[in-house]
Amino acid sequence: MRILLVEDDPQLGDGLTVGLRQTGFAVDWLRDGHSANLALQSETFDLVILDLGLPKLSGMDVLHQARQRGQAMPILILTARDATGDKVLGLDAGADDYLVKPIDIDELSARARALIRRSAGRAAPLLTHGELALDPAARRVTLAGQNVELSTREFSLLQMLLESAGRVLTRSQLEQSLYGWRDEPDSNALEVHIHHLRKKLGSELIRTLRGVGYTISK
Repeated sequence: MRILLVEDDPQLGDGLTVGLRQTGFAVDWLRDGHSANLALQSETFDLVILDLGLPKLSGMDVLHQARQRGQAMPILILTARDATGDKVLGLDAGADDYLVKPIDIDELSARARALIRRSAGRAAPLLTHGELALDPAARRVTLAGQNVELSTREFSLLQMLLESAGRVLTRSQLEQSLYGWRDEPDSNALEVHIHHLRKKLGSELIRTLRGVGYTISK
């Protein structure tokens, strides 16, 4: 799952980036509102974590413009402004959640998972497919009750496919969610991850539609 973090404080931004990546997210970090606004016009993110007090363009303006463009991805406001009025303004402007600094990384990660889950129209935290079960919070996968060890990227790829079961995801869609700007995957990296998942979970789980993408049937 790919997150855009917009935070101008270098120490906080670095800490949040490291912490979110450790919990399995691909994170792109920007430090001003103008850059964030441009990124949102050209890239796809599963979640935006947005500070309000940003240089060049305020976080509230970034929020307004994203919603005016019809972008529906969840946006979580992260700010030092703790007045009830500020929260109301942010939520009424289209934010999906609101956290006041300082923030615990475990809580932020949990809220991020919940927002992404709800945006996908899924209420239950556990993803299941036959005897296969994936727990995003515990970062755990079981098959017929037995733990299956997956790499961070394999886990994220399996999660995306399970969340979109019955739909075909293109190579571009999968790569955009798996990799941030700092990552430069090999040309066959996605195929390697698919191969490893099939080897660990069964060759029939993930279907390839040549020239289109990959899917897990419902």
